[in-house]
This record gives sequence, C-alpha cells and structure tokens, in this order.
Amino acid sequence: MTKHELAEMPLDDDITRNATTGSMPAPASLIPPLDRTAVLLDIDGTLLDFAPTPREVWVPPELATTLKQLHDRTNGALALVSGRSLNDIDLIFAPEQFPAVGGHGAEMRLQPDSEAVAAYAPPLDKELKRRLAAIAKLSPGILLEDKGYSLALHYRLAPQAERAIYEAVSLIRAELPNAPIEVLPGKSVCEIKHSGFTKATGVRELMTHEPFKGRRPFFIGDDVTDETVFAIMPGFNGLAFSVGRRATGVAGHFDGPSDVREFLAQLLDDDRDVGLS
Repeated sequence: MTKHELAEMPLDDDITRNATTGSMPAPASLIPPLDRTAVLLDIDGTLLDFAPTPREVWVPPELATTLKQLHDRTNGALALVSGRSLNDIDLIFAPEQFPAVGGHGAEMRLQPDSEAVAAYAPPLDKELKRRLAAIAKLSPGILLEDKGYSLALHYRLAPQAERAIYEAVSLIRAELPNAPIEVLPGKSVCEIKHSGFTKATGVRELMTHEPFKGRRPFFIGDDVTDETVFAIMPGFNGLAFSVGRRATGVAGHFDGPSDVREFLAQLLDDDRDVGLS
C-alpha cells in the first residue's frame, strides 16, 4: 500500500481532500476579536517552509515576534499543534516557548513555562519500533526520527524510496495485525504512531482548559493529519483553514506558509470591535 492509497482511506467525519487549486485567503473579518479567540497552529508546512531535513527548518525572527504578540493579545490562548514532540518544538523556536499539543496529541503544555500534561498516550513497543527503524536501511537518504510516541521515516532526500517504505510498513502491519498502530502519510514522510490519539484528541483536551476554554478557535494546518482537527472545529463554533490546497469543510486556504505568516501579522494590526456573530 502506498502513501497515496493510505491517504485515500476515510478519515474522521468522512473528511476528504479536495484538489482545487488557487488561493482563497482567510478573511480577517471571520476571526473574532483576539481576546475571545483561541489561535491553534500547525508548524511544518503551515508556519514554516519545508526544509531538506526536519532539523533544518528556519523560524523567521518576525514570526517569533508575531507569535509572542498573539500569545499576549489572546491572554495566552495560542497553541502550536504538531506531530513534533514538545522538546523538538522548543528546540526550533528557542529561546521562545509556547503552549503546544505535541506528538500528534500525545503530549500537551498549557503555558509556556508549565510542565507537559499527560495525554494517556503509550509509547510505541520497543520491538515494533526496532523493526520499523530498520526500514531506514532501504536507502541512505531515508532519515529516521524517533519521537517516543511515534516513529517517522523522512524520505525528502530519497523520494524514489517512497513505495518501498510503505510496502515495508504494510508488511510489518500484516505480520502484526493486532498491533495498535496507525500509519500517518505526510509530505515526504511516513509516520507510525500508537493508535487512540490524534491531533484532534489533543485539541479537544486543550479546549477544556483555561485560557482556551469557552473561546472560539481557529486552526490552520496543511497535512492529512490536520484534517482530524478541521473536522472538529464546527463543534467549537470555530474555523479551519488549510495551506497549499483547499480541504473539504475549511473556511479558506493559503498558498503557502509565507501567506499564513502575513495573515497572522495582519491580525495584530486589526482594530475590529466585532467579529463572528
């Protein structure tokens, strides 16, 4: 089974992807005043441009400033929602720290300086992880990333290995049909995690805590794993925006991360007194 076949499998609430091209920028008029808003943001491919390897991503200085100001203007109700671990998020945004949902919902931090909140997400079995890690030997360009709760095989430097990677993962799953794992196809990455938690479960938990509780969220994401969060936004009377493509059910979309960064900066300059009704 290839990444593309996996990507076509039904997701929560039967969210599917739409290949519509062109950009429909998210209008600032849809966003409530920031003191009533929860800002939820994916990182890779949404806030940050992709790099040859996960460690090479670059955080523009103006983005860090924008995020700090949004955190202040929302009274702390800004969170990064990522497949990266909290430790990895902190490394790439250092010296800044932000509230975050990490590891595809496996871990969460409510305040920049607080401890992570347990999300009841068990780590991958060591033997299973060892077998999956061996797939990286298929090509010298495959990069292995062990996140504890998940394991990612990045092949941006070895695109020809995509099919072989997914076939090897499918073989392991066939040999271990009862293993509670889920395969997450991403942009030049195949990630395997323990089933039972997603970015959506992490966001649901986040929204039960102050200062996020009772606010109207908007979420911006770019990948298949973000569609679980797109699907739950209506339940919070919130909005979803996609990046790079028009996903079903979103209020708008952006061409790329630079457009997202510009949009977030514009929110700080917006002096509206009214938002969503």
